[in-house]
Formats: sequence, structure tokens, C-alpha cells
Amino acid sequence: MIKGIKKALLLGAALAVSVAGSPAQAQAQKSDQITVAITEGVTGYNPYADSVVLIGSIWCQIYGCLTRWDFEQAKFVPFLAESLEPEDDLNWILTLRPDQKRHNGDPVVIADVIHSMERARNDPQSMSQASVQYIKNVEALDDLRMRITTTQKISTLPNYLAFMQITSKSIYDKYGAQEADRQHPIGAGPYKLVEVGIGSHIVIERVDGHPMVSETNPKRILYRMMTEPEQRVTALANGEVQIAQGIPPQLINRVQQMSNATVEMVDSAEAMFIAMSPETKPWDDARVRKAVCHAINREGIARAILGNQATLLNGPVGAGQLGYDADYKIPFDYNPEKAKSLLAEAGATGVAVDLYTPVGRYIADRQITEAIIPMLEEAGFKATLKTPEWATLWTNVQRGDTPFYYMGRGNMLDPSPALAQYFETGASPRLKYSNAEVDKLLQAEREEFDFTKRVSMLNKAMVTITEDAPACFLWLHRLAWGVSKSIDFKPSKADRVNGWEIHLR
Repeated sequence: MIKGIKKALLLGAALAVSVAGSPAQAQAQKSDQITVAITEGVTGYNPYADSVVLIGSIWCQIYGCLTRWDFEQAKFVPFLAESLEPEDDLNWILTLRPDQKRHNGDPVVIADVIHSMERARNDPQSMSQASVQYIKNVEALDDLRMRITTTQKISTLPNYLAFMQITSKSIYDKYGAQEADRQHPIGAGPYKLVEVGIGSHIVIERVDGHPMVSETNPKRILYRMMTEPEQRVTALANGEVQIAQGIPPQLINRVQQMSNATVEMVDSAEAMFIAMSPETKPWDDARVRKAVCHAINREGIARAILGNQATLLNGPVGAGQLGYDADYKIPFDYNPEKAKSLLAEAGATGVAVDLYTPVGRYIADRQITEAIIPMLEEAGFKATLKTPEWATLWTNVQRGDTPFYYMGRGNMLDPSPALAQYFETGASPRLKYSNAEVDKLLQAEREEFDFTKRVSMLNKAMVTITEDAPACFLWLHRLAWGVSKSIDFKPSKADRVNGWEIHLR
């Protein structure tokens, strides 16, 4: 059971509004606690119920995941799993590391992996069904090895399974889902769960002796939801937080002038786009979708709002991501007259559309979409901006109830799973897009073990998607993180804040 800790003692320095050098800040440093200001909150105690990359990475720190991405090696490396290798076209052998123990001393065994795959697929709260969608059957060979049989030849299985949290079958069987998650979150990761504040914060504590951590890593980490950029920057200046996610361009200079913090920049692997569901009018007409793409002045927004801290996309991915073609140029230049013409040709001039956007989830998301509204109106749309709470918007997007929205898709180093999720027929309700040629290419690239051939098919799929315009691909942000000078932390493209990558000075 999680030890009860009074909130005032637990959150002390993190939640109190403090100033640099104050007793509250000194106490935070003394206790080896750091606070990370993030842009979204955890949904609850169920580790399978969060699909946001950063929150999922926190659950990986607690429970352990099968593998993790190493940016220096540009590949997946062992975490709980020692290897995942193809046996033949439809069968893979997964081998666990023999030295992995849970926080109570129990070994991590194949029964836990099979249990976790079943929860990912069948748990009513699970947002992880996509990770196991190509698994037909599993067979335990012994306590450390299993055979995974897939529904089809699929070369990208390691990508789908990499970040699956491995929870304990024996604890689940003994206590049931809710009590196991809430009262007995006994994982095998380098940190253990202390407290969850739904939609607010999550606290984790270092597991001393775990091979992934050292004494210089923070003893305790509070991930605290702060949706407003100004709030995050002020908290960084006050010493209230030591890492602040998503510093917008207009506040970067302020952080750079702080005596106690600095700015760390990293290129994003998250594609920002405007999504249009072809199952909903007027987006069922490709001419209307293409009109939106021509109406948006990407260069102007990148310059005026993002301070040129963005790389314009010519499709779903940029340089350094799988399937990127430097010679391909997106066919939708900023051309209001072309947008008007396409809209008139479709008989949709004056059509009313609601553009939905998160606020505080992405860099300058409100300002960007506020700028897009008059661009749409110039093209002939009657456009209204909608700004629901992030939790509401995200739920509705995942249900397929939002036909026109501004969004980002992270974890796009290998874009295959993301492309399937948004653009393959029936893969998820998020966009409800269907294109037989895209389906054929995405299915073929997943089945291709020859790397060169696979990349070629992946590129063709992305060109087809781009030119049919179920989404207008906009840019990759160059992300700015605020980092206290009391720690060493280099953010990664993958939008994760792992305790073992943070070192106290």
C-alpha cells in the first residue's frame, strides 16, 4: 500500500508560491525533490488509461516498460525486455532480462507481460489497444521467454510494444484492477508511485539500488500540471519548479535573463496539423480540405507567433524521421485566391465550421488558431474558434466526435503507428479517414522487413495522405524548456522527463 503522506509535507516547496532562496526552496533542495511543470494532468491510477507521451513515460518509470528509445544509438534498447526478435514471418520471441525485480522483490515474469497485453486490449479504461492490435496469440515458453504470433507479417511490432507498462499479474489477481492500481502499484521501474492528484499532479520517488538510477538523480519528482505558459515561467523564476515544459517564443528571453534558470532547446518529433474528418460535412469534399491548407499562412505564423522556432513540414515527418524525403515539396502553398476558388468549386462558400483547439497544451496553440480563423474567413469560411478544456477535447477527439481540430502527434520517430492510428481505415475513430491506396501502402510497409523497401512504401503513403488532405501538416516546433541551474537536464525529442536523466548539482 502507498504510505500515507500528508499533502502539506509532500508538496511543500512545490506547491507553495516561493521565491529564490526562500525556506521553501531550500527545503525542496534539502529533500532532493524537484518539480516539473507539465501541460497535462494524469487521468487516474490506471497506467493503461493515459495515451499522452509524457504521462505514459511516467508510468514507465514506475512499472517498467519492455524497451526504451536510445537517441544516441537511434534504436530501442533493453528495459525489462532483453530482446524482441522475429522467429519467422508471423512469430516473434520476447526474452525478459533475468535481473528485473519489482519493488517488493518479486521477479518480473512472462505471465506479467501476457497479463499486461490483455489489459491493454481489454481494460475498459485502456487507451493502449493499438499497441496489441496485431497480436493474434501469445505463448509462454518459460518464465522469461514467450512467443508472440501476429495477425499478419509486421516488421514494426517492436515499435508498438516498446512503451507498454508491465504490471503485476499476481497483484491484479489478488486485489482486482482498481485496488491493485490504487493501493498496490508495485512496479519494476527506477521510481515508485507516491501520490496521484487526478488532473493535477503525480509524485514519484527514487528506488535506491535500481540499476537505472544513481544518487545524483532526484529522490522525489513532482509532475505538476500548469496549463498556462506564464504560470510555468513564473514558477520557474520563483524556484517553485525546476523544469518547465513548453516555454513559448515570447517568454524565452525572460527565462534567459533569469539568474536561476536557463533555456534548453530541442527539435520536436511531434507533427502539428489541422485535422478534418471526411465523414463529416463539409470535410467529405477534398476540395474543401485543400482550401483550408491553401488558406493557412504557415510562414507568417511561424515568423510572427513562433519566432521562427518551427520547421515547416512537407508531410507528416521532418528531417531525421523515418520516411522523410528532402526532395518532396508540399503542394499547398499559402494562396488565399486558390482557397476561395476551391471552396466555390465545391459549392461551400460561406459554410460554417468550428475549429477546436487545446489551450496551453502546445506552444502558442490559442494564438496560432486565433490567427488561423481570419485566414479561413478570407478564403470564404464562416469560422468560429472553440476552446474546450483539454480533457474534454482529447476525449472527444479519441471518440471521433470532433471533426475539425488543431492537434499534435508525438512519438513520430518511426511514424508507422501514428499514420495507421489517424489515416488507416478503421484503425481508430480520431479522424475517420479512409483511402484504399493509403491502406494498401501502410499495410505493405508494416509487412516489409527489407528496410529500404519499407521506407519507400512509407514515403509513398505519406505523399498520398498529404495530397488527399485529411490533414494540413503545419510544422515541427523547436521546443524550449526552462531548466533550473540547480540541475543538469537535456530534453529529448520524445517529450519525456525521466528521473534517471535528471541530475542534481
